[in-house]
Amino acid sequence: MKHDSLARGVSSAAPGAVVALTVSGKVTAAPVGGASIRFGRNRPAVDVCVGETDLRVSRQHGLLTHDGGRWWVSNTGQLPIRLPGTRLLFKDEDPLPLADGYTPLFVRGVREHLLEVYVAGEDGGQPATLHSAATQQPKRWRLTEDERLLLVLLGQRYLLHEANPQPVQRGEVAAAMAELRAGQEWNVKRVDRVIADVRTRLSKAGVTGLRREEVGEPVGNSLNDNLLKELVLSTTLVPPDLALLDELY
Repeated sequence: MKHDSLARGVSSAAPGAVVALTVSGKVTAAPVGGASIRFGRNRPAVDVCVGETDLRVSRQHGLLTHDGGRWWVSNTGQLPIRLPGTRLLFKDEDPLPLADGYTPLFVRGVREHLLEVYVAGEDGGQPATLHSAATQQPKRWRLTEDERLLLVLLGQRYLLHEANPQPVQRGEVAAAMAELRAGQEWNVKRVDRVIADVRTRLSKAGVTGLRREEVGEPVGNSLNDNLLKELVLSTTLVPPDLALLDELY
């Protein structure tokens, strides 16, 4: 199961425009005063649908609005909207401003549902690092289907943009892999082998912080933390990959 992701930017958009994306659809709005995008469960009455099978998501759960030259998010639903880290936006609180670039919003229901938002910079799309040069795209690493699923399980807290995330315990990862890959045998040793293979491959390609001698003792979670940060920062893993775990919930 694969979905596009705004974490990788947008190909083109008017300066200051906003793009909103869920598994159900995508919508773009120009930066015009008073423009808005409604999001929530009731597909016929909103601009972009999120959590349409989750009765704890409000029919209209929130709004993206343009005012004063920038985009704002407000909550009109019953349950909070979580922004990256620990910031929760509750119903009837003052709207929060959205920075240029990518912001994942997590709409609370029975579980959290992802609404991706991208505010285009002055140049539209992904801001260029140099005025006259083409933007260099991040290097995305090749992963097998099993590697991707395992690493999403291991790094789900990073994809949820939690504050100070840490890798999920490998025993939990092994149990979840056994459930999602029925008929296959998964244990901690096999999980460790897969993770070590990916770390070795990326280390040979020039990624630092993936070998014990590079991080020093005690190692703790440092190697897997560095691996997951590289996979997220390179947009090899993106928040929509969390849909791979839907069968667990």
